[in-house]
Amino acid sequence: MLKVKKGFVYLLFAILVVTQLYPLFWLLMYSLKTNEEILSGSFFSFPKLPQWHNYAEAYTSGSYLKYLGNSVLVTGVTLLAVIILSAMTAYAISRFKWKYGPYVLLLFLLGMMIPMQATLLPLMIIFKNLDLLDTRWSIIIPYTAFALPIAVFILSGFMRAIPTDIEESAFMDGASVYRIFRSIILPISLPPVMTVCILTFINIWNEYIVAATFISSENLKTLPFGVYTFVSQYSVNYGNIGAFLIMGALPVIVIYFLLSERITKGMVAGAVKG
Repeated sequence: MLKVKKGFVYLLFAILVVTQLYPLFWLLMYSLKTNEEILSGSFFSFPKLPQWHNYAEAYTSGSYLKYLGNSVLVTGVTLLAVIILSAMTAYAISRFKWKYGPYVLLLFLLGMMIPMQATLLPLMIIFKNLDLLDTRWSIIIPYTAFALPIAVFILSGFMRAIPTDIEESAFMDGASVYRIFRSIILPISLPPVMTVCILTFINIWNEYIVAATFISSENLKTLPFGVYTFVSQYSVNYGNIGAFLIMGALPVIVIYFLLSERITKGMVAGAVKG
């Protein structure tokens, strides 16, 4: 009976692995085919002759470096803002003894229920009045705002379990609240902070709807916009699109596989200690 249960578990995990990896494998095969092979309907076949030049054309014609630089800049600023704001908020909620702390946390948790797409129209009006449309801030601000709820939730759960003796000893030695936060709480909270960084990075790296709504200048567009370089009025270069998608997803895949263990540790630490 035990062997049957183990076999069922292994089968379930095998199915999950196949369903998760197959789309990536299919996209890789897609990026190595010609338009004729793709349009012939042979979706599950291997390319007759791998078209490696699709990647070269995607790199040059798709302005890969320009879009990549914009994505790195937007993602970097967003990550910095999310880490600073969420860590300070979580510290105030979990470590300070004030009666409104649980209500503030509840307010942030309610923010997790609001989809970003539902706020596009009011944000459009606000940014237009503030002259922020078609600037990097018009996407950095929404990205930061919608990443804060889950970040505060993870960090507050972890910080709540940190022993108070550490802070009390530092306070007796004359350390200020800011010094305690910067020199004690943040270093201890590094695992969940890394989890927040990775989750935020994955969520905003390939985000398109918000960027397409608020960004119109070619010099400010992020990586997902590069796909439309290969779409013209009368033709579409599907192989180059596949290659560009692979190149755009590659940083996320590499970072996730390198740091996936930190995600698990950070989430478990926040859940158990919270």
